[in-house]
This record gives sequence, C-alpha cells and structure tokens, in this order.
Amino acid sequence: MLEKYLQEIGLTDKEASIYLALLQVDNASVASMAQKTKIKRPTVYVVLESLLKKGLVSQVQIGKKTHYQAEPPERLETYVERRKIMLDEQSRRLKDIIPQIKSIQRETGERPIVKYFEGREGAVSALEEFFGTDEKGGDAYFFYSRDLLDEIFTKDEKDRYVKIRLQKNIHSKSIYTYKSGSLENVDNADRIKIDADKYPVTCDIAIYKDKVRITTLGDKIVSISIRSKDIADTFVSLFKLVHDKSKGA
Repeated sequence: MLEKYLQEIGLTDKEASIYLALLQVDNASVASMAQKTKIKRPTVYVVLESLLKKGLVSQVQIGKKTHYQAEPPERLETYVERRKIMLDEQSRRLKDIIPQIKSIQRETGERPIVKYFEGREGAVSALEEFFGTDEKGGDAYFFYSRDLLDEIFTKDEKDRYVKIRLQKNIHSKSIYTYKSGSLENVDNADRIKIDADKYPVTCDIAIYKDKVRITTLGDKIVSISIRSKDIADTFVSLFKLVHDKSKGA
C-alpha cells in the first residue's frame, strides 16, 4: 500500500522499496540494502543515487564505509511540492514546445505506417485511433455507405464520433450513398449523395491530415489505418475530383 502510494507521487518501484527499507533502520550499506530488498547491488547504487538527487536519502560515513539513511517522511512533502512546481513549469513550456514537435511530424516521402484491425471491435478501435489525435481544426473527408454504417454501428457509437469531431472543430466533407433517404448539409458538414445503384460503395473511407482509414462494410469487417502524407494527399485529391464532378452534375 505504501509502496504503491510512493510510486503514485513519482518514485519508481525500486526507489519506493529501498526508501521504505531505509526508514526501518538508522542507516545501511549498499550490500545490506541489496540483501534486504533482493535488488541487485549495482541497481541499488543507481537507485540510491536517484534518491539522493530527490532529497529523500542522505549519506553518512561509518568508519571508512559509506552508508545511507532515509530522510524523515516529512521530506516527501517537499519532494511533492518540488515536483508540482516542476510540472507547472513544464506545462507552461509545453505551449512553446508543441509547435516545435509538430514541425518534425511525418512529412511527404516517408515510409507509411500501416495498421490492420479485424472484426467489428477492430473497426471501433480504428475509429478511436483515427479521432484520437491531438490535432484540431481543418477538414476531414469521408466516403461511405450510410445504409451499411447503420447496419454495423449503433446510433450511440455514430453520435459519439460526431461529437468528438465537433469538439475538435473538424469540418466534415462527405460523399455518400443512402438508399433510405438523404442527409442535410449543416454548418459543420458538407455532404453530397451519389447514386448507390450506379456507384455502389462497400467501404468506409476517412482522411484527415496525414491519416487514412479504410473499413470494409461487408460480411467480413476489416479496417486498415495508414499514416502517410503522400497517400492522404492523393486520397484528398481523388475525393475533391469526385466531389467537384458530383456537385457540377
């Protein structure tokens, strides 16, 4: 219980174990700590050095040997407060760092990252990953059969992903088939319906930034997630071609 709490405030499992063991004695050598905690001696040296830097352990000289003793438990308050100050500072710096990190994101010409998901649950996982990005804003492109989506996914699931998209301020542009009706255009969604008999659609395709998700909507459901700016840009161009032709028809 105590070890778990110490880990929750930032100590590793070995740091927590050695700190608690030192609290039970006046001081101890590395050898005795290794024996008591069953942690290998080289690792004990590393852990003690870390605890020294955290201010939770101090060195004492016993004859010619260096021993270690635990600082009082009250020192944990100082440690937690110091971590809080550090986290607050890191949080402030993160606003400046994020644009720099984003600048090294995958660019055109890089090897695509491909993931494969199988079954309905796999399709749900692929959807969650697609919308799980921290990126916000911009356009997302969708090509799907509304009839097949209604058969596979529940209303709650579909509403959930729409809600996530809206929270991220992502504008939807869709080309769809729907034998059961039509979908209205709204402020956050531009939709074009095409003839399901003339142009049958049996996949759900989504493109956002450098990501492409393709889910087959037949008897066997399979989802493929592709991370590639080249592939995503090409899909967007194809989408715009179909979109422009359909809109002009």
